[in-house]
Amino acid sequence: MHADLPPAADFPFADQRPWFKLLNRYHWFVLVVAALGWLFDTMDQQLFNLARGPAMAELGGPVSPQFAGGLATMIFMLGWATGGIVFGIMGDRVGRAKTMVITILIYSLFTGLSAFSQSFWDFSFYRFLTGLGVGGEFAVGVALVAEVMPDRARPHALGWLQACSAIGNVTAAFVSMGLAPLEAAGALGEYRPWRWMFLVGALPALLALLVRRNLKEPERWQALRDSGSARLGSIRDLFGHPLWRRHAIIGLILATSGVVGLWGIGFFSFDLVRSVFRQTFESEALEAGAAQLDRAFIERLVQEPARLDEVKDRVRTPNYLIDPDARAVYRAALALHKEGRPVTPAAIEAALDSSGQTQEQRLARSVMMAPTAESSGTLTDLVDQITRRNKEMEGRLTLWAGINGLLLNIGAFFGIYSFKNVTQLIGRKPAFALTFLLAMSSTALVFSQLQQFSDVFWMVPLMGFCQIALFGGYAIYFPELFPTHLRSTGTSFCYNVGRYLAAPGPLLLGTLASSVFGGYGEVESWRYAGVTMCSFFLLGLAVLPFAPETRGKPLPE
Repeated sequence: MHADLPPAADFPFADQRPWFKLLNRYHWFVLVVAALGWLFDTMDQQLFNLARGPAMAELGGPVSPQFAGGLATMIFMLGWATGGIVFGIMGDRVGRAKTMVITILIYSLFTGLSAFSQSFWDFSFYRFLTGLGVGGEFAVGVALVAEVMPDRARPHALGWLQACSAIGNVTAAFVSMGLAPLEAAGALGEYRPWRWMFLVGALPALLALLVRRNLKEPERWQALRDSGSARLGSIRDLFGHPLWRRHAIIGLILATSGVVGLWGIGFFSFDLVRSVFRQTFESEALEAGAAQLDRAFIERLVQEPARLDEVKDRVRTPNYLIDPDARAVYRAALALHKEGRPVTPAAIEAALDSSGQTQEQRLARSVMMAPTAESSGTLTDLVDQITRRNKEMEGRLTLWAGINGLLLNIGAFFGIYSFKNVTQLIGRKPAFALTFLLAMSSTALVFSQLQQFSDVFWMVPLMGFCQIALFGGYAIYFPELFPTHLRSTGTSFCYNVGRYLAAPGPLLLGTLASSVFGGYGEVESWRYAGVTMCSFFLLGLAVLPFAPETRGKPLPE
């Protein structure tokens, strides 16, 4: 027991004091440690969102980069859900503090290993294991803070704990923005920025090592363990009691709606921004004569097909080229080479004919592959120019992805803070209802209307404010639904089984973008898919009439 941890009742006029003056040194220590654990946890999540697009482009994956990105996100979320359940139960049985330290070590280690991925599948394996730690940390961290804090300070402390998620996400955005000029200048060499992002994500392991001895278990948990009056962390007890079962199902549906909205739509705004602005940058490059460089590259390549192995190690995908016809020819050449067939102009034309090219396209591509008397430089020179141009463009896109993340999470910080205040004024249920409606509207606005650079500066923070405010509500509401012996288990069940149900959301978005709406082009496919998915916010709205109102009530024992 902690001698320096007096209960709130020891303050005779506690209700007249600001919440933060109710906290002693140990209260602050617990809040800071839990907040830092969650901050680094969310930094890891956001680094993944920033790195996902470039990683899928480099590592490949099934069907298409859009589908592969959705699948990798689903795998990460399944790990998150599994870790939340396993470590949530572990937090009830062996202690919140011990479990939180273990989860921080797990997500740090496997985030670092993600940097060394060589294929889509080992990358996804590392992300699954990272998810185990990420999911577990949230469940035990929230339970730890909820039980240590005085009753009146609890919703404020939990609100600030969740607000630290925005700081973690902003930190990830600054990491991305810091790497952008290095990428544009070619200072990172062949080691792509997304790998460096994951190496940065390994640093939180230091936090776990520094605090592991000073972090103690909550008095409520210790007293319950010592009394032996209830089984700790029992799923059977959670579902055996009608009230706790009802609360668990309601919390599960609320979480599923918000998690699909954020991870299945909102965090794919990074991909949307990269697609929209790539289109803008490519138009600028075409106006500056980029098509001439691409056509010269194709002309030289078909004259020296034996060098294709060397070339494809540097010009890794057709997207390095900007001219649409040059992209098509290079894609066909790579496919022929992979199949072990001769890469000749005739073979390329035949392959393109089978894909349904028009007569006009056939003529333009034939002219492109025909040798000319003009000297446009050696193949090596052309490859150098193309890779340099691509690094500059990727650097600009990395910068804008970072700006997107920064603004999204500035909005998120204020959204979480506002939810904390609004829910104290009008109650938990009305606050959730208002936020679900605003989240749906703002997300549809971003995916349907974002076009200009200026749009990022107001649409994205608005979406972040509305979407992530919901998660501030979860941090306050879920611990209020369950008694002490089931608090970590119940919270983790709502939040993490919700992730099991929500995990297909990113895959569904990727499928909609790549298959259902794929014929509309990359940018429009993201738009249609995102707006379609916004209907998931209505799920949370539909369950609210059945949810209990917990404002002003003590935690159930």
